[in-house]
Amino acid sequence: MTAPFLGPDYFLDTATSRRLYHEVAAPLPLVDFHNHLDPAAIADDKHWSSIGEIWLEGDHYKWRVMRCNGVPEDLVTGATDFREKFDAFAETIPHCVGNPLYHWTHLELRRYFGWDGVFGPDTAAEVWEVANETLSKPSHGARGLLHQMNVSYVGTTDDPTDDLAHHARAQADPELGFKIAPSFRPDKALSPSAPGFADYCRTLERTSGVTITRFDDLIEALLKRLDHFIAFGCKASDHALNELHAFEKRSSTDLDGILALGANGAQVSPRDEADFKAAVLTELGQAYRDRNVAMQFHIGAQRNNNSTLFSRLGPDTGGDSMSDQSVAGPLNQLLDQIDRRKGLPRTILYCLNPALNEVMVTTAGNFQDGSEPGKIQSGPAWWFNDQLEGMERHLNQVAQMGLLSRFIGMLTDSRSFLSFPRHEYYRRLVCRMVGRWVEDGSMPDDRDLTDGLIRRICHENARDWFVE
Repeated sequence: MTAPFLGPDYFLDTATSRRLYHEVAAPLPLVDFHNHLDPAAIADDKHWSSIGEIWLEGDHYKWRVMRCNGVPEDLVTGATDFREKFDAFAETIPHCVGNPLYHWTHLELRRYFGWDGVFGPDTAAEVWEVANETLSKPSHGARGLLHQMNVSYVGTTDDPTDDLAHHARAQADPELGFKIAPSFRPDKALSPSAPGFADYCRTLERTSGVTITRFDDLIEALLKRLDHFIAFGCKASDHALNELHAFEKRSSTDLDGILALGANGAQVSPRDEADFKAAVLTELGQAYRDRNVAMQFHIGAQRNNNSTLFSRLGPDTGGDSMSDQSVAGPLNQLLDQIDRRKGLPRTILYCLNPALNEVMVTTAGNFQDGSEPGKIQSGPAWWFNDQLEGMERHLNQVAQMGLLSRFIGMLTDSRSFLSFPRHEYYRRLVCRMVGRWVEDGSMPDDRDLTDGLIRRICHENARDWFVE
């Protein structure tokens, strides 16, 4: 008998998996500790004019598949109205079978708009009408969409120079109904060779009140901003380490000289860049430990490969892919340098290249210190990997080489307020895995064991890190 498309038991192919999902996983609140949601939209309870706008504005996942389907750029990111872009996306969706977007798109229509058909060009007009009517209701602003998915925590991603005024407004509202906190993302302070580094130093001076002429001044300015973030509930930092290189520990005089080169727009050598970045991360790592702020490293994205696309649209527009650079040596070197000082903070390691999953899991194992369970993590399957095969492969590797029961769980890493059914996707997959283990005799049929595992890796571990 054919199962209904995305029916109530989709992915749940055993009696145990169905019980685990419906009774244990599904009711748990969502802790989305890393995303790129706009805090202003939450503070303002933003409403969208159409399903085309909320679906297609800024979503490079959708842009990539539309381009792959031969959709002209004007209907992807151009000035064409959202109805035409929506219709182009509807033409694309039937070709997405096997891509997670096929499932995500239909789950979003079901969970947010109550529409359970099959989306495509033949149903586009119906979806446009149903979704737009629903989006016009007070219940379907930014806050309402989060409430509908039982979101208890939103961790946004913010630059140190942000004044966090939108967070302040949202947090001051007693009717918000969930927690929102910034995450500290100081990427622009790490790379003195990058265009814009000099301007960024000046901006950081103004927001921190610290004149930056020496390396220690830069660290002081960043720590002042970190403390400002902590005042607004910050529990996590984040670093996009697209490239990792071996480095050497440099003197204060050397670091001052490298900073001066970057702050004046002069050329900085690759060696100086690597040494400077490691020095900044080491200082920040100690600060995170002292302040109980988790440190996240996102590794292995090769950015802005399509220069034509980048020059026209800028970053984060669909021109990024996996890197095949070796990272084991420099990553272990960096973690070891931070650890030798005062010990590591809570740390999550993500890698975009799934060939390096085992490297991340075993590297995390190198630096556990017994101070708390799961202190160093191989983080959730990220970006191109947050699909069925990628998540299952990663979870099995965490289980086999680490401790699955201490895994931090799922996140959206998304700019879209409609992306939260991805947590359901993850939870169903986890329950399928554990249910199969029980029913093939790999795991005892012990409800304290199975239910406790599901609760921890779907909610409690993330809650303990970021909410309580």
